[in-house]
Amino acid sequence: MAEVALGLGSNMGDRVDHLVTALRAIESIPGCFGVHSSSVYRTKPWGKVDQGGFLNLCVLIETDLAPLDLLAAVKGIERDLGRVERERWGPREIDIDILTMDGVTLESDVLTLPHARINERLFVLMPLAEIAPGLVVNGAPVKETARALEAAGRPDDCVLDTDATEALRAALGA
Repeated sequence: MAEVALGLGSNMGDRVDHLVTALRAIESIPGCFGVHSSSVYRTKPWGKVDQGGFLNLCVLIETDLAPLDLLAAVKGIERDLGRVERERWGPREIDIDILTMDGVTLESDVLTLPHARINERLFVLMPLAEIAPGLVVNGAPVKETARALEAAGRPDDCVLDTDATEALRAALGA
């Protein structure tokens, strides 16, 4: 069993509903257990900035799936939720990234672990630091990397969204 960190985001349609539906689908993946979600964070777009803002969160799961099998499962969830590949870093109904997997370093055409840009993305580091502050990625705890990135940038780029968090938890019955 490996602990896996996933990052989820949505900036189209009913963003909270997309996140809720994705979390429920992740819980139903055979071989995945114990979904533990962060709060929801409101974030400015990254990469392609002329689009709507995102709602992002991270989750920790336990899985006995191989990395590429888990990738196939989460990409299937994206398709089921209506995600259409439009353009790199463009708007999306849902995005699910595998961020880290215990003991796995991988570089392939379709998956890099740990995620190649994890240390550049406050919208990943802040929710991940909330649920796994001691998780070490690329030699540093995510909480420290998040603090350093937040201090170097604009703190309003990624803020806790209590309304979205409450709506998500209510929808999940948590």
